[in-house]
Amino acid sequence: MTQKGHAINKKICENLCCEASVKSVSQQYPHKSMKSFYTISLLILSNIFMTLAWYGHLQFKNITTLKSLGLFAIILISWGLAFFEYIFQVPANKIGFKENGGTFSMFELKTIQEAISLIVFTLITVFIFKTEKLAWNHLVGFLLIVLAVFVIFKKW
Repeated sequence: MTQKGHAINKKICENLCCEASVKSVSQQYPHKSMKSFYTISLLILSNIFMTLAWYGHLQFKNITTLKSLGLFAIILISWGLAFFEYIFQVPANKIGFKENGGTFSMFELKTIQEAISLIVFTLITVFIFKTEKLAWNHLVGFLLIVLAVFVIFKKW
């Protein structure tokens, strides 16, 4: 076979592998509405772990066995939690991405992630950590974020 023939066969194999991967995701989640549901659900789970990884250590002072930990130990614990964040975040983006048969563009996935992140952070901070009170300026800021989500998703 000629060099050109090998190049064409290689390209066909690469395309088939990519198509097989996308088809695999599509077959697991056949309906786009279910893909959206799975994507958002996984992003919520991811953001719970993200919030605990990024901010949970600030509550260690209230836990006798954890309050004397050094910075390196806190970093390791946070990395351990962040591992679970990625276990949920990576599949969420893979399932939800348009080019994989999902319903969202990269901009839309990022916008959804940020909106979920703020909602999860607020709920955990106010109701679990109980270190902050929700004020009017937070609500106005969140409304502006909702407006940003609208602008991102609007087809102009």
